[in-house]
Amino acid sequence: MYPFLRLIREVLRNRKAAPLPLLGTHVASHICWPWDIDPWMELNNGRTLTLYDMGRVGLFLRAGIVQVMKKNRWAGTIAGSSFRYRRRVRAFDRYELRTRMIGWDERFVYAEQSMWRKGECTSHGLLRMAITDAQGLVETSRMAAAFGHEGESPELPGWVRAWIEAEAARPWPPMQDDPTDARIAA
Repeated sequence: MYPFLRLIREVLRNRKAAPLPLLGTHVASHICWPWDIDPWMELNNGRTLTLYDMGRVGLFLRAGIVQVMKKNRWAGTIAGSSFRYRRRVRAFDRYELRTRMIGWDERFVYAEQSMWRKGECTSHGLLRMAITDAQGLVETSRMAAAFGHEGESPELPGWVRAWIEAEAARPWPPMQDDPTDARIAA
């Protein structure tokens, strides 16, 4: 189940928090509760992605993104992501979520998120996000201006550009398996 109580807590905690610039880093502390764990007694990977939502909520509130989106009747969506898991988070561990926008290209905004426990990174994610309106994708230059950013996007790091290139080479829609393939029938 979606953690609505956590969402409400994040909204209440961040709606009057110190403002952040569009490219600022939002940091939030959390606890891994027993209902967040999987059968191996560690933070479930699906729940991890949901908890990262909380980091984006905090950033969007503090950077004024939510207000601008409401005013313009814009919506946001995740258009792609890549996550890397490196360390376990267990029940009752305290951890910190760090969320920041790192830039944009012509169509998408890119954000970086990480989870830290005792000064060590446990997981790290790259997200491609889109802002939409009734006509489809909102141009990122228009979006950035509405959010108060003057000028171009900061240069995206090389590893982000490499991910964008790899995603562009990925087939869409995905290939369908051949139903006559013996591996499927077995």
